[in-house]
Amino acid sequence: MALAISLVALSACGDKGGGEGLGNVISGITSGDKLTAEKDVAADAPERDSTPQVLGESADGAAAYTGSGATIDYSHAADGYIMAKYEGDNPKVKLQITKDGGETYTYDLQPNTDFVGFPLSQDTGGYQVAAFLNVEGDKYSPAASGAVQADITDEFQPFLRPNQYSNFNSGSQAVAKSAEVVNGTKSDLGAIEAVFVFVINNVEYDYDKAATVQSGYVPSVDETLSTGKGICFDYAALTACMLRAQRIPCKLVVGYAGEAYHAWISVHVEGVGWVDNMIQFNGDSWTLMDPTFASSGDTADPNVVGDGENYNPVYYY
Repeated sequence: MALAISLVALSACGDKGGGEGLGNVISGITSGDKLTAEKDVAADAPERDSTPQVLGESADGAAAYTGSGATIDYSHAADGYIMAKYEGDNPKVKLQITKDGGETYTYDLQPNTDFVGFPLSQDTGGYQVAAFLNVEGDKYSPAASGAVQADITDEFQPFLRPNQYSNFNSGSQAVAKSAEVVNGTKSDLGAIEAVFVFVINNVEYDYDKAATVQSGYVPSVDETLSTGKGICFDYAALTACMLRAQRIPCKLVVGYAGEAYHAWISVHVEGVGWVDNMIQFNGDSWTLMDPTFASSGDTADPNVVGDGENYNPVYYY
């Protein structure tokens, strides 16, 4: 049985518009002043531990579906992730993860590479997982598939671990950089702001890449860090990596900013919860944390940013 699988490319990833708005929000925190998020922290409060922590992933083989060279290992579904790989010569292989009653997430599996992690990002419940091999055009045939019951023990686990779109390990440069960037902060909120400011000041929007990026593009956090350039997917992946390495849950969000297909982040703040769209705290109010639009001190179209209502999330990684 063959079925059609289609993907939306992130090639429309929001190029930054003109206007005023976010530039006024971030002014004062990019100038080297004391981080605004630390205003209410006591002067004698201890510094937070900036030692990076990378949660490991493994394909134990205790629970897996296999077929036609594809393997989907769900041994750690309770930890909020599965692992998958394909060993064969089909150049186009898709992995789909569907939550019962929820969304279907579609990924590309690169042939003959090691296992890669994929989050079960729609919380506890039943999932259907499947790997598909290309037949012709946009038609695919199932290779390995089955049901997975994910009784996730910690809701934050999927958003603390590496995955295909924000992939890192203990030796990644971005992980080491996270420790350097947040060193001296006294709270998670201060660490969040430090990472945000670092990314927007050190990564420029790559218009050439945005114009040529193909469906199936996968960010490299270390490449973004070393080149200092990227598209929205790269900004979000690097920011998510650095925050997760600092034990701060972070969702890499893909959806629409106005009419543009776009990527940004959502962060969990202790005592506040998940802050969707609005994350930058200036001491009085929450404002948008979109590292693409804020990068290099540039400003975003206020009709897109506004109060965040024009941001429509679709997928969480």
